[in-house]
Amino acid sequence: MTPRSSTPRASAKRKRAAPRPAPRGARARPIETDKYALYQRAVQLPEHEVAFCSRVFRRCFDRPALRLREDFCGTAAVCCAWARSRPDRRAWGVDLDPEPLRWAREHNLAALTPAQRGRVVLLQQDVCQPSRPRVDLIAAQNFSFFTFQRRDQLRAYFARARAQLDREGLLVLDLMGGPQLWRDEHRETRRLGGFHYVWEQHRFDPITHRCQFSIHFRLGDGRWLRHAFRYDWRLWTIPEVRELLAEAGFARSEVYWEGTDGATGQGNGRYRRCAQAASDPAWVAYVVGIKSSASSRPL
Repeated sequence: MTPRSSTPRASAKRKRAAPRPAPRGARARPIETDKYALYQRAVQLPEHEVAFCSRVFRRCFDRPALRLREDFCGTAAVCCAWARSRPDRRAWGVDLDPEPLRWAREHNLAALTPAQRGRVVLLQQDVCQPSRPRVDLIAAQNFSFFTFQRRDQLRAYFARARAQLDREGLLVLDLMGGPQLWRDEHRETRRLGGFHYVWEQHRFDPITHRCQFSIHFRLGDGRWLRHAFRYDWRLWTIPEVRELLAEAGFARSEVYWEGTDGATGQGNGRYRRCAQAASDPAWVAYVVGIKSSASSRPL
């Protein structure tokens, strides 16, 4: 499972409002020690992902997307948000690791209504393994496809994802990059309600673009969950991903670049379709693979 990690450029869509102080005499909240609960609080906003995917799909095909497959789904937060968003939407979550899938069933799916829960299916299998039915959207987010180290592996995944899409279908990927991610032995810390989130960059190889990262949590009582999540990735670039999508048979691809908050210089959480972008020391973007040749609105 690969939760969305924080990059040095803190995106506004991942910022959380500061918690209000508890009233006098109120019981202190128990200290959260569950790594999956901590990462969801720290770095995921599944409602944003649902809204983004919905907007792009409607722009491309002038109709709502109803069927979503979340690859590398982990705790299936996006699947559950998708099922909550409309009563006619269904979601399939795919992950090879049984632990986060079990957590998803016990927590995220359990929080849904029975009707919503009945529209979410979790599959413990390789994302390259075929599944039914075909879907409108496949979301491979949280930088999860970075787990593929070779071009042939990533191209094969894209081809299999394309085969799982309806004719009017999208593959939605997110990427991060920029020279700040090339720094070895570097840490970024964010304080959140009751704990600290720590993103650590161990090593980056400029020849292979292979990199090792970790997420740690420092709890409110000073204890640590060190290496709660570890990543051994290849840092793919946008041109590489778009070339491989084309080789895998996608009709075309689009890039959605995050805007910048003029006051802070940080990401503002709003993504616009772009053909070019200014240099940025650390960025987050979406690349969308479009299966058919249906045209979107012009840039």
